[in-house]
Amino acid sequence: MAARKARSLSKKHGTKKGGSGSSRSKSPRLSPKKREARPAKPAAARPSAKRAKAAKPKAKPRAATAPAKAKARAKAVVVAKKAKRPPAPPTKAAKPEPAKATKAAKAEKAKSAARPASPPPATKAAPKPAAKAAPTRRPASPAQRPAAREPQQRVLALPLPLAPPPRRLSLEERAASVETRVAAATDDFRRRYTDSFDMSWIYHDSALEGVVYTTDELRASLSGQAQPVTDSGLQPTYDDIRRHKEAIEFVRDFATKKRLPVTVDVIKKIYLILHPEETDIKAVKYRKDIPQHRLYFHEYAPPDKIAYKVRQVVDWLNDPETRKTRNGIRIAARAHYDLLRVYPFPTDSGKVARLFMNLLLLRSGLPPSILHSTERQRYYEALKGSATIVLQMVQESVENATASVEKLLDEHESRTRAFVS
Repeated sequence: MAARKARSLSKKHGTKKGGSGSSRSKSPRLSPKKREARPAKPAAARPSAKRAKAAKPKAKPRAATAPAKAKARAKAVVVAKKAKRPPAPPTKAAKPEPAKATKAAKAEKAKSAARPASPPPATKAAPKPAAKAAPTRRPASPAQRPAAREPQQRVLALPLPLAPPPRRLSLEERAASVETRVAAATDDFRRRYTDSFDMSWIYHDSALEGVVYTTDELRASLSGQAQPVTDSGLQPTYDDIRRHKEAIEFVRDFATKKRLPVTVDVIKKIYLILHPEETDIKAVKYRKDIPQHRLYFHEYAPPDKIAYKVRQVVDWLNDPETRKTRNGIRIAARAHYDLLRVYPFPTDSGKVARLFMNLLLLRSGLPPSILHSTERQRYYEALKGSATIVLQMVQESVENATASVEKLLDEHESRTRAFVS
């Protein structure tokens, strides 16, 4: 339709399809020499085709017919709708309409073309389809979360922590344990243990004084039955052993009576048991001279100072300050050292001093100190020196006695368990 309109306009104005508004007359072609000789026209005198076309008045278009106007309006409406319509989302391709329309459809189309086009109603722009919100994901529980891969660490082999060593029991606690275990043992074991211990006590204590007893003499003396003495020379030996045993029993019994005070009479009583010829404590006399003993070479107290020195030792023991600043072993060892340097009796002062020391040890809950006969020379050298060496020897003897009793109890208990099982 547009091409037809253009051809009609060109016929009316006498223009050709490719020319300008004014028709040009055909002129013969000139040779190059004549064209150069021809005078050139000024640029202003030659109007260009564009200027001539612009200066020429435009021709009024022909009035369009009614059907043409209706089609133009319908086309404008369609174009306007397309311009306003938002881009439709991609949908499935519609099925192509049949090429041949029905008669009713053609008639309806012709009526709509003949009918004047009404302005399109103002339509609201279709709302853009809301973008689907991304589905919110719930945080996974700790059990559902995938285990994060940790960087592999270098394992260092460290030494295992050592358990702290068990607390070592004190000597008093060990002695109490031994006493409890001995009391829980059988009567036969207690009897055998007591006899063996007393024999060892008497043997080593007498050996320190230079008197050595045989095992048969000790067993014959300490047995409960009186046996006939074939040799009259052995009677004094048996009597000495029995008296020593009696003195040990007195020390053990007095140690349990802790309410009884330790006085000078206790020391005299021990001497009286070893020497019953004195008949009474009041009849016990201190030595009146300075003996020349073949073993004790330390300085003795003068005879007139003996009573005072012995009373001084007892007062030091009963002083409350002594108990606060010293333990049982130090008190017993110092009392033995001081009493033996006084040397109060003419004979057996060493036995009396050691028995008195063991009485103090038993009162403190410790086992008696049995100084071994192999330590004889060291013992006498210590009496000539300071009390520190004597204290060390007493400490060692108490620990050794406790360890030996513990070993004996362990063997007895293991045999008992094996027999029962």
